[in-house]
Amino acid sequence: MPKRDKVLVVGTTSDYIDWIQNTCPGRVLFMTDQEVRINAKEDSPVPEDELILPLTDLVNTMSKKPAIVLSHVFSELKHHLELWNQSLSGIICFDCEFLELTARIASVKGLEYPSVQAIRNCRDKFVSKKIWQENGVLCPKTLPVNSAEDAVRFLSESENGIVLKPFYGSGSELVFRCRTPEECNHAFNTIKDGLRKRCSKPLFLKSSSEEHLMMAEQFIPGPEYSCDCIIDEDRVRMIRLTRKIKSSNQPFGTISGYMLPAILPANIGHDSLKEAIRKGAKALGVSRGLCMVDFILGVHYPFLIEMTPRPGGDCLPFLLKEAGNLDILSLALDFAENKPIDLNGSTPANLHVGLRIHASKSGVFKGYDTSLLADENRLKQIHIIRQPGHEILLPPDDYDSWLIGHMIIEPNSSSYPETQCFTIGKRLQMEIE
Repeated sequence: MPKRDKVLVVGTTSDYIDWIQNTCPGRVLFMTDQEVRINAKEDSPVPEDELILPLTDLVNTMSKKPAIVLSHVFSELKHHLELWNQSLSGIICFDCEFLELTARIASVKGLEYPSVQAIRNCRDKFVSKKIWQENGVLCPKTLPVNSAEDAVRFLSESENGIVLKPFYGSGSELVFRCRTPEECNHAFNTIKDGLRKRCSKPLFLKSSSEEHLMMAEQFIPGPEYSCDCIIDEDRVRMIRLTRKIKSSNQPFGTISGYMLPAILPANIGHDSLKEAIRKGAKALGVSRGLCMVDFILGVHYPFLIEMTPRPGGDCLPFLLKEAGNLDILSLALDFAENKPIDLNGSTPANLHVGLRIHASKSGVFKGYDTSLLADENRLKQIHIIRQPGHEILLPPDDYDSWLIGHMIIEPNSSSYPETQCFTIGKRLQMEIE
């Protein structure tokens, strides 16, 4: 009997598993962290489609005992493939903390995926910018920081202030803008304490820059964007381009939403952006990848902030599906198997916004009421990810639990779309005690 091909998805979340199970049944073998499966509210895949392992513990141990960890992973994977008569036709990862494990599996199994070194170059935000600077790729100036005094000295050289952040991580977690020495002191101590509390989280596990505590980065004023793109040697194909929405009453770096499609200024066209991404990927060692890129538009040029070989997550897959009927998760599977990617018609004609729903205070989530949104025709989708009883802590104590879900909104004009969306969002009533 011929073996059944499977795309291996390493370490994703239960909602992604459920999405892929519904859209691509039987196509994927999920390597799932056991804590994800224990806490999932969605139905489990059939046994042949899921291999459950203690991935978080394994990744935490891999830096110290890589041979033992990898031997265990490959033994379990080999057993599963033989038991169910399966073979691997591709590999993909949607979560930063499991990218290196994915690269190691791909290398041994002969599957196309960025190298371990390329993953490390991408994940360490200081290393990536150092490499970019050495290769003429425009990005913020950076400095490794071991004391608040280091940060204050760097601040004195930076006209618009600086950003203090961990080397590793995701999103706005433990990211602070500093404009005064006092803010540098506060941010340094907050990040130092936060990293100590997160030492068991694989998202913050370092494989480089281990001799330093954190990094400082030149603050670049300007609108911030995010895109997904396919990089294949010297070719860059844009999948999506979104502008990030930020709110002044949220912690620095918090993304309140995304606008799709985004329009670049006339003096910074798509060609110059794609050339910056091409050079940035080549410098980091990514010759082929489905990548998310964050960048800030300066007056004349894009400044690269981060490049990661995975598509953007959070509410972005839902936004792409609702606005342009593009299933980025299915597309990622096609990419992993080297299948043709058709992007025709996937850019929406009308502006859509993915608005993230954040709790306004700490406490216990009791539920929500949408009655004030009943007649709101601009609201296309509302997705709540929390159940009653969920405990909420606000940043900087916790950057995950205060996210309650998202809305997909189609503003009725291009005039003040952010204001329209924030006004709609305020009509969702949440009960938190």
